Amino acid sequence: MDGDIFWAHSGPMETFETLVRTEFAPKNTYLNTASTGLLPARTVTAMRAAVESVAAGQPADMFADVEAARSSFARLVGVPERRVAAGASVAVYSGLIAASLPPGAEVLTAEADFSSVVTPFHVRGDLKVRAVPLERIAESVHSGTALVAVSAAQSADGRIAGLEAIREAAREHGARTYIDASQAAGWLPLSADAYDYVSSVAFKWLVCPRGVAFLVVPEDLGGLTPVFAGWVAGETPWDSCYGPVEELAHSARRFDESPSLFAYAGARHSLELLEELGVERVRDHNLALADRFRVGLLQRGHEPVTAPGSSIVSVPGLGGLQPELSRAGVEVSDRSGNLRAAFHLYNTPDDVDRLLDVLPG
Repeated sequence: MDGDIFWAHSGPMETFETLVRTEFAPKNTYLNTASTGLLPARTVTAMRAAVESVAAGQPADMFADVEAARSSFARLVGVPERRVAAGASVAVYSGLIAASLPPGAEVLTAEADFSSVVTPFHVRGDLKVRAVPLERIAESVHSGTALVAVSAAQSADGRIAGLEAIREAAREHGARTYIDASQAAGWLPLSADAYDYVSSVAFKWLVCPRGVAFLVVPEDLGGLTPVFAGWVAGETPWDSCYGPVEELAHSARRFDESPSLFAYAGARHSLELLEELGVERVRDHNLALADRFRVGLLQRGHEPVTAPGSSIVSVPGLGGLQPELSRAGVEVSDRSGNLRAAFHLYNTPDDVDRLLDVLPG
């Protein structure tokens, strides 16, 4: 199936095609979104305008862009915007949650999960951090578990956590849930309302500039203390610039980091594009490509890591080919010795076939 046949649809898929082709024109076979997503043209234009406004001494109101991005992300994950904090790093938000736990609390994590998710709980030094295989998370929750912290999709190999079972097990035992959606938000439909805390960077599948991240907290703000609060955490930020903030924001904005404004100037447009495309359609598109790649791998004698329903496909033992593939114009990742290919909205069957053509076998 070549690219033209793949795109030969009418109705909603035609809109999908038109939007994607308008916004993206990679000059190589780019299959590395799990590392960094490509920026849409509209995002590049907005960032350029923001930079030029500052150079001209007439800065645009980029704080309005932060609020627009916050609202757009909230809609994408199905929560009110008052529950969304805006920042730049998952590690910072993991640290915020870690700081809220009492000494001796047990945190259940997945073995070899991404370091930004788990390290802040380890460096506390007085928490009991227990790691189990991803597939055993739900069955490993018990009455002494205070928090379950896990990535929705594993960075190293694309395996998807059994989120529904984890949520139910946590509820049964009175534990809170913390889900990192960095490798899922943008292609995997996710209702953040089902969990206590959900974090995500936006420079991967949400195709935003680096420097944008979000945290979803419960309606009651989840018992978190805004330990890194600055003036942007005030209920009225511009009246909170000097001395201690007298009134913290009544919403999750009290957990905002001082924003990387140029990044947010672009991010609002990236997130609006994903809203236009629809996460469900992005998922269907991505999984069709990932499945095509899996079939081609098996035909060539390569067994990928089992990760059904994932946009990420990892192939053990082939990670060392990454530099060679890059020189051939095909961008993938080497993660833990695995060749990791990530399929997103701007990819086509031709990209899949190109990667298969340059692999051994």
